[in-house]
Amino acid sequence: MNASQTCSGQVDAPAHLFFIVAHSLVFLVGLFLNGFTLRFYFFQAQQPAPSSVTVYLKNLAVADFLVSLCLPLRIANYASSSIAVRQVYCNFGASAFYLNMYASILFMGFVAANRYLKIVRPAGTHVLQTVRAARGIATVTWAFLLAIMTTYIALSLASREPLPPAPGPVSCDALHSKQLNLFYKVIHACTAAVFLLVLASLAFFYYRTSCRLSQAQQKQLASSGSKKLAKSRRNMSVLVTVFAVCFVPYHLVRLPYMFLWRRCSWNQAFFYAKELTVLMSVLNVCLDPIIYFIFCKAFRARLRPRRVFSATQEATRGDDADKRSSRWTSPNVHLSRLNLQ
Repeated sequence: MNASQTCSGQVDAPAHLFFIVAHSLVFLVGLFLNGFTLRFYFFQAQQPAPSSVTVYLKNLAVADFLVSLCLPLRIANYASSSIAVRQVYCNFGASAFYLNMYASILFMGFVAANRYLKIVRPAGTHVLQTVRAARGIATVTWAFLLAIMTTYIALSLASREPLPPAPGPVSCDALHSKQLNLFYKVIHACTAAVFLLVLASLAFFYYRTSCRLSQAQQKQLASSGSKKLAKSRRNMSVLVTVFAVCFVPYHLVRLPYMFLWRRCSWNQAFFYAKELTVLMSVLNVCLDPIIYFIFCKAFRARLRPRRVFSATQEATRGDDADKRSSRWTSPNVHLSRLNLQ
């Protein structure tokens, strides 16, 4: 622990202020967007028809919403030098944050796989495209991630390493015991493998969809099938772009950081590079509503300006009708009073 303390260097206050402001903005925007999405998927009167892709999108929205809820602890860790705040964040906040981040990664992969199966078998339904299978996959995914999270929390509480008195936020890696550090590296090796598998799958799905589109265009340039394939490729490209922008930089920095952060010459540079790429991964909670929009027809219908405008028009017409009826009824009431007199 002494090595980590001497290598920590001076706290860069402007950089920390930047991270506080940036995370706060992402928290507010992500909470609003994903709160609206959860309201659409779970609390509106007319629910969208259940399908496998809807199951994955619901779980993706839940993961993004939980990531947003984890951000206040991350912001507090930047803003406060309290040992209690740092301990709560490192033991619970960070593990919950990364759990939901990898849940988002996995469910984005499941959405892409589901849409690719729809392209491969447009007339039939694969067993993995059933609602029952999707719910089972989602349950196993959450159970697997929660098991890793609880194991990490148990080991971190059992180790009870002393916290270094630092004037600013310290990376939680500096607080690990030897046993916890080994388990930490194993976790990151496994999660890196999961990320690479999902990234390779997305690249494969996009490539195969592009090949099928080229074949369809060569046979019939204006066929409806080629138009559907073009739309599918466009949707897949949006998913791949969001995934790459948010998660590729983090994993490019994370693996070397995990092994080199204890070196004094690399410590501060790697710390801020890692924090910046984590911020980019957090932007996923603001960009995923684009995925909901392009992959869910009912979600698009909910956001159509015409629908909102027509609802406003109907409300305005109803108010005007009430006003007109009140204008006509008030003289009649006055005449009836005269007749009674």
